[in-house]
Amino acid sequence: MPTPYGSRGGMAFSAAELHVLRRSLAHALQSSSAPLAAEEVQDCLRLAQSVDEAVREAGRLRAFLLDDLARYRGALPGSLSGYLELLREALSAGYEPTPDDLAALRALRANPAAAALLERARTVAERSVRRRLTANPAPRARRLSLAGGREEPPRPAPAPKERPRPERPVPTPGEVFPPRRKPTPPPASGLAVV
Repeated sequence: MPTPYGSRGGMAFSAAELHVLRRSLAHALQSSSAPLAAEEVQDCLRLAQSVDEAVREAGRLRAFLLDDLARYRGALPGSLSGYLELLREALSAGYEPTPDDLAALRALRANPAAAALLERARTVAERSVRRRLTANPAPRARRLSLAGGREEPPRPAPAPKERPRPERPVPTPGEVFPPRRKPTPPPASGLAVV
């Protein structure tokens, strides 16, 4: 149900109400028993544009709030009260908690408010997972053997591949690094005797 919102006297609609309103506008423009006056058509088009702008603005606001929630989650535990309040509001608006949200709440469950919110978020997340699984069931694996049927013989393990031998043998460390020779003393000729 629309409610007054803001200082300009605007109305706030839920997503379902916006969908109904958009459908009604489209129906009014397309299948009217009596032709609409040009002014009425313009009014409907302006209202449709306003509804579309409201939907885009709601999307931008949702993206901002989700970014804000992520910032608060990143600043935990210092932002505990702000994070819990934002998450509570987001869950009320239909937000499905992410694994990061659940992990943050698990780390904060010593706080009674965080523990209560963890239970609520866990319930919402489980419901979301169940809904997605029933909407898109995974294909079942095909059974290779049935009772009374033939079983496939086990496949042999692939033989390990042998490395090709190099044509030239690998040099030994003695070949690469020859042994050091002892330094020889300088020749005795040309030395002065004192």
